[in-house]
Amino acid sequence: MVAKTLCTSLLLALPSLIIGALNPSCAPGGNLNLLPFNLQLPIGSAGDPTTITAAKLKGCAGYQDPGKDYFYTDPTDGSVVMKVPGSPSSTGCVTTTNSQHCRTEFREDSPSSWDPNAAVNRMNASLMVVTADDSSRGTVIGQIHMDASASTKPVVEIYINKSGVISAGVESTRKGGDEVFKTLDTVPLNQRFSYEVRYEGSVLSIGINGGTLKTLNATGLDTPLSYFKAGNYNQGESPSEVHFFDLQITH
Repeated sequence: MVAKTLCTSLLLALPSLIIGALNPSCAPGGNLNLLPFNLQLPIGSAGDPTTITAAKLKGCAGYQDPGKDYFYTDPTDGSVVMKVPGSPSSTGCVTTTNSQHCRTEFREDSPSSWDPNAAVNRMNASLMVVTADDSSRGTVIGQIHMDASASTKPVVEIYINKSGVISAGVESTRKGGDEVFKTLDTVPLNQRFSYEVRYEGSVLSIGINGGTLKTLNATGLDTPLSYFKAGNYNQGESPSEVHFFDLQITH
């Protein structure tokens, strides 16, 4: 009976293992569900970076950077590689009008925004940071951003630096420029880890590697309409590289 039960359990688990395997021969949209996102690249024209829509990202034959400079599938493990060459001054990369930094980053677009008072707003990511930029707090690997109707600033940004220190910066007001930082954990570079960020029931919280969620104070923002972002948002002068193995949004 025990052997039969064990065999049944393995058979039930097998499909999920197969589904979870990443295909190095597929574009990123064939391995991750990118339908909720568009993709911003560090190229284009000043103030107007190239944006790839969800429709173009979708599927095994979806978009990836032909030169493999910014966005493509890792040929070994199938992870989604997201690179930024550095800063506008050091590399000529392109930023948005409201930022001084370049990014290869997903922006939630379906829905385009949501209410933080709702019961469920969550983003889960499994990733590995190969290279963090040379800024003190490092590369931003995830965000909750305020909708344009409320502000041009983020609610919270998740950073990782060259020492593997993961921290969160929460804006204190909608005008921005007054982030309060909290250290979350330390994970060595080139090591896979996960994070979960929630902004639901008016409470903002983040957990690393399935650990206890840490509540962050965002009361000064008065629960603005928001959206998720994830990827590689470089904050320094040097290159950064982030690999995503999984990325999921739940509302």
